[in-house]
Amino acid sequence: MNKDELKTLVAQMLREMGKDAPPEPAVKSGAYKPTELHDDGVLEDITAVDLRTQYLVSEPHNAAAFQALKRKTPARLGVGKAGSRYKTATLLRFRADHAAAQDSVFSMVPDEFAKAHDYVPVQTQCKDKDEYLTRPDLGRRFDETNQAVIRKVFEHQKVLLVIGDGLSSAAITANAPDCAAAIRQGLKTYGIELGKTLYVKFCRVGASDHIGDLTGCDLVCMLVGERPGLVTSESMSAYLTYKPHRGISESKRTVVSNIHAQGVAPVEAGAHIASLIDQMLKRKASGIDLAREMAI
Repeated sequence: MNKDELKTLVAQMLREMGKDAPPEPAVKSGAYKPTELHDDGVLEDITAVDLRTQYLVSEPHNAAAFQALKRKTPARLGVGKAGSRYKTATLLRFRADHAAAQDSVFSMVPDEFAKAHDYVPVQTQCKDKDEYLTRPDLGRRFDETNQAVIRKVFEHQKVLLVIGDGLSSAAITANAPDCAAAIRQGLKTYGIELGKTLYVKFCRVGASDHIGDLTGCDLVCMLVGERPGLVTSESMSAYLTYKPHRGISESKRTVVSNIHAQGVAPVEAGAHIASLIDQMLKRKASGIDLAREMAI
């Protein structure tokens, strides 16, 4: 599927979902001004400034050329300096972004999230967030009770859509519902019907392999919150595995990453993922095997 075909599919799905095209992200002026108090006594949100537009170098040699480069990346370039140190705006923004990343890792997806979107909730063998962060192996498998739920609801599904909280709760609440809806709508255009969606609490990517063993499905598509960084705390990825099973090589997975407002829009990612699922089912492959098949 080429870029124009993907755009057409996204537009069609948005119409059928009753949504408008996603708006361009709001960007404030990149020029730095001292932080001021609003009338309600709240400081201005410095994270609302798009780093791609913020240029803090004093008396630059060629500001226009550098700003043109900055617009292509949210990397912390052109931050200037105050003597031998960072400027106050740069340091405060770094600390704010770091705090957002920590919040996303340690916070939880709300308990009502799965119910609100009609997802079937299960939990890996991790008992709490601390165990999830320190025991990745437990985040890849399920106890007998949760295994029974997965078998009962999903045993006869050909393609299984899974949403896992992963390492960023913010990524899931911000992106997963729209992306999942776009995948479901896109698969309909290929004649592929999905059943219910599975939601996994304390989820690692490898949980999809145990799910494959339990259900015998042909393909698992897992949307999962990624480890947040300093660019965004809301990045989600999709991991697609054909015939998943415990012990399968990581090279057998196909990944669509950087799904967030400043990266690949959730609906656009969903359209692309639907086309990938169609190709995987036809070619009976994913990951490096799919790449080889499509190269022939």
